[in-house]
Amino acid sequence: MVDIKVVSQRSKKEIGSFATSSSTTVGELKKQISSKTKLGTERIRLAVPSKTSKLPNAFEALGKDSDLVSKHVGSDSTLYFKDLGPQISWSLVFICEYAGPLFVYPIFYFLSNLIYGTDSPKSFAQKVALVCYSLHYIKRIYETIFVHRFSHGTMPIFNLFKNCSYYWGCTAMVSYFVNHPLYTEAPIERVYLGLALWIVGEVFNYICHIQLRNLRPAGSTERKIPRGLLFELVSCPNYTVEILSWIGFSILTQTLTSWVFTLMGAAQMWIWAVGKHRRYRKEFGDKYPKSRKILIPFLL
Repeated sequence: MVDIKVVSQRSKKEIGSFATSSSTTVGELKKQISSKTKLGTERIRLAVPSKTSKLPNAFEALGKDSDLVSKHVGSDSTLYFKDLGPQISWSLVFICEYAGPLFVYPIFYFLSNLIYGTDSPKSFAQKVALVCYSLHYIKRIYETIFVHRFSHGTMPIFNLFKNCSYYWGCTAMVSYFVNHPLYTEAPIERVYLGLALWIVGEVFNYICHIQLRNLRPAGSTERKIPRGLLFELVSCPNYTVEILSWIGFSILTQTLTSWVFTLMGAAQMWIWAVGKHRRYRKEFGDKYPKSRKILIPFLL
């Protein structure tokens, strides 16, 4: 038996000492801490000092709840505790953040008189943009309910407000200019090109999500190396093709705000993709294909 000392990551105040064995898992230790602190296990994060970061007081969170505590604890038998705050389910956060655009975008399309003080017949590109934008988020909600399998059940409730502010606010920014009475439609060839790219991106994005779902049995947090189609080229093709679909949307609408939204989303997806690529390489080591890029086939 080994006594593990758990201290607050922020104040360094000792939370307590907990008896563990060589077979004690991270999840079991969290339950012991939960009994003492009266916090739900989903609020508890355990970490160790980072061995790779150059930043002072940097920490690395422990792995899966099924991992053995002995795998992470150093010679001082100390772990660092952080309260993640009130939690909310991933599914609920995603449904809220994706449902908002379905209500916000049409406001500018259907209530032109109220918003702009005038109205004009909607062009073909504006009608296509409404359909594309709406279908994207309908697809997102469907995937959240019926496709995605989440490795973590909850996230901090603050993320609900942060994520909704981003998606709802960006939707208003995009829709305001696409549906403006002074909007100038792109040449029809460009509209069809953008629509084609959007369709290809959305279809392959859905295929990637189905592939990821099939990697993880229901109720499991097990991870496997993704295989097949675009996964042979990049680690996160679901992000690659989503960026493609938004490039298509930006081409067919030809508004600056659509491109701004696309670039913002691409930057965030690049950050997520780099993180996932590193985790794949760390978890699977030499088994992970060395030729596989992060986000852009053959390049990055």
